[in-house]
Amino acid sequence: MPEIYLLGIDLGASSLKATLITPEGKVQAEAAVPVTTHVRHFGWAEQDPAEWFAALCKAVPAALAEGGVKPEAIAGIGISAGAHIPVLTDGHNTVLRPAIMWSDQRAAAEAVALHQAAGEKIIATSLNKVNPTWTLAMLAWLKAYEPGVLARAKRLYLAKDFLRHCLTGTWETDYSDAVGALMADDASKGWSAELAGLIGLDLAMLPPIVAPEHVVGGVTADAAARTGLKAGTPVVCGSNDTTVEFFGVGGSKPGIGGVKLATAGVLFLATQGPVVQPPVSCYPHIMPGLYYTATGTNSCASAHRWVRDLMFAQGGFEAMDALACAAPRGAGGLLFHPYLQGERAPYWDPLLRADFVGITISHGKMHFARAVYEGIAFSIRDLLGAARALGLEFSTIRLMGGGAKSECWRQIIADVTGLVIERTESGDASFGAALVAGMGVGLFNGPEDALARCVRLLDVTQPQAQNAAFYDELFGIYKESQAALAGVNHKLHALAAG
Repeated sequence: MPEIYLLGIDLGASSLKATLITPEGKVQAEAAVPVTTHVRHFGWAEQDPAEWFAALCKAVPAALAEGGVKPEAIAGIGISAGAHIPVLTDGHNTVLRPAIMWSDQRAAAEAVALHQAAGEKIIATSLNKVNPTWTLAMLAWLKAYEPGVLARAKRLYLAKDFLRHCLTGTWETDYSDAVGALMADDASKGWSAELAGLIGLDLAMLPPIVAPEHVVGGVTADAAARTGLKAGTPVVCGSNDTTVEFFGVGGSKPGIGGVKLATAGVLFLATQGPVVQPPVSCYPHIMPGLYYTATGTNSCASAHRWVRDLMFAQGGFEAMDALACAAPRGAGGLLFHPYLQGERAPYWDPLLRADFVGITISHGKMHFARAVYEGIAFSIRDLLGAARALGLEFSTIRLMGGGAKSECWRQIIADVTGLVIERTESGDASFGAALVAGMGVGLFNGPEDALARCVRLLDVTQPQAQNAAFYDELFGIYKESQAALAGVNHKLHALAAG
């Protein structure tokens, strides 16, 4: 029998990744290409959709070459990307403006106005409370400040749907991304005319909704020429990155949680049916009947990368990780609040700013590295506290994202949160997207079969009891200093804004 592979493609906040896996879940090859985020104003974040496909056209051939995989050996393709990100096109399917990213905070006033006008209806219909992260608020901002764009728009794509359209020429989305747009109706599992009507949006602009594993089409001849793929290769609809990633690490039973150490820090929990606890988000799961909650910070790996570039440009992540491991717990009394782009949960304050608190002349690079690891772990503990206050309970945690590779960081997160941390052999969104593709083309007999065949536990990190009391006390100081500096952050923002 000839060898066959599945291709998963994920558009992250800072790069696009292509991963080739076998039907047994072995990663054959992977390649990543950076994408650029443009920050024209404080709190803004935009990307050029054309750059997404250009990155795909580089990453896919690189993965094929690395794995020695022939294009005809690919049985199916799945694509994922961040939720909420709108791409608007005109009658000629030309992109009208840069895509507003999920981390963008410009629509804060529009989110407040929507909640005041129809907050309970929005929550009851589409499961979630409006805030600047959601597509509905972004479109309300465009209606107020760029009305010409919405007037010309004929189609709305979510990020993964636009990228997939570049491969197949088709237009559709899945229900999880429809919920992420905050215009879905959970009763009908379709679009809500009432929610779209809040901003005067014509339902004809919204794509048809299909299952994530549904084969929507094949790679076009033009896309094949640009990517090195075989024309006609089946492509499934896919879903947003958090949905496929949580599925891909085996977050498939109620009570299983997940923590994602990527550009943002995200906390997940699988639930039986929807659990609506705003401001914690709720999305449909890949597993039939399941949903999952998600709550996230704005800056996780992005804060890690920022400090690396400032202080560890020569040695990179490896040097930073080694120094963080060598530093004492507590980083010699140095604290880091990772609010480089304002903050989402649990504060929902776009004007918060990052800081290092407690710097002395005795602090060196190792202390700053350790403080970053601990500060992000405290931010995750903040998420856990808010989720538990709403009645959500976690049995186990699966760790995801690039930061999960650091043994030191895994131990810090276990010690700070008091949770047992599990890591699977493969655990990113491109891997999960490939599993969904395998379901769609019939390589797997449903989601349970995909997980049973492809998801394997790599290691388990237990919290160390002797560190618990220390980190409990330090977390109290972290919270106290956060509250004390919030007003200062607002004053600095006002001053910088002129």
